[in-house]
Amino acid sequence: MPKIVQSNFGFDIFGETTSQHFHSVLRVIIAIEEKFIKQPDGSQIPVEIMSSSRFYPYFKDCVGAINGTHNRVKVSPLDAPKYHGRKEYPTQNVLAACTFDLKFTSVLTGWEGTASDSRIIKDALKREDKLIIPERKFYLVDAGFMLKSGLITPYRGVRYHLKEYSNNPSQNAKELFNLRHATLRNAIERAFGVLKRRFEILRGGIESFYGVRTQNLIILACCIIHNFLMGVDPDEDLIAEVDMELRNQENLQQTRTSREEEEDASRGEMLRDVIAADMWHNYKNC
Repeated sequence: MPKIVQSNFGFDIFGETTSQHFHSVLRVIIAIEEKFIKQPDGSQIPVEIMSSSRFYPYFKDCVGAINGTHNRVKVSPLDAPKYHGRKEYPTQNVLAACTFDLKFTSVLTGWEGTASDSRIIKDALKREDKLIIPERKFYLVDAGFMLKSGLITPYRGVRYHLKEYSNNPSQNAKELFNLRHATLRNAIERAFGVLKRRFEILRGGIESFYGVRTQNLIILACCIIHNFLMGVDPDEDLIAEVDMELRNQENLQQTRTSREEEEDASRGEMLRDVIAADMWHNYKNC
């Protein structure tokens, strides 16, 4: 008898045909990519911007948000160092763009986990199937990207994370820009969050059974299905769960960042004082 196995998607299938059927389904889904993942042409102002006085007319030329996310991947021990980035396990850095209704408009897979977002975006803008930024339009990106006319980053050295504004309103033009920039750009984090909650195979806690090439197809297929579902059944409860998770992560990240910055500043101050004292001592005695 064929052996019954537990699949990574959570249902029982015949072990002998798992790979065959799995890849057949992947090919069918990938074949409809152009129908469900479409880059914006910039002809229309997103309703999320048009309907809000906080964003319109200031962001009327914005077509979406871009960021990278890390997905666990299986690689050989020889290739592993290239894929060990910010995680404790091998990952690939997936660059994606989305609209403010949380639908993906561009997905670039395959880059090693050590690759920076800025490096990947340069490739995305030059490759044959490139990311297209409509003329005189722009995407919102975080400070890890380069600032250019089609990629608008927040101001550096100015409050940015939403948590920082919870009890302290904006004090100047740059802070107000950063607050509203962060609010809109958060769409890509929400899209990633919903995607990974929908598809357990994309969560970091699960070790991948597949190599990079198959993982690339899995990620793209999941994004296609995600876009379809966002059109017919957005699942507001799921989105609310993701929003809560993002708020909790930001609170934790903000606490850690503040503590780390204080400790680092203290170490820097001590080092500076030692150098200054030594320098002054030698200067007086020469």
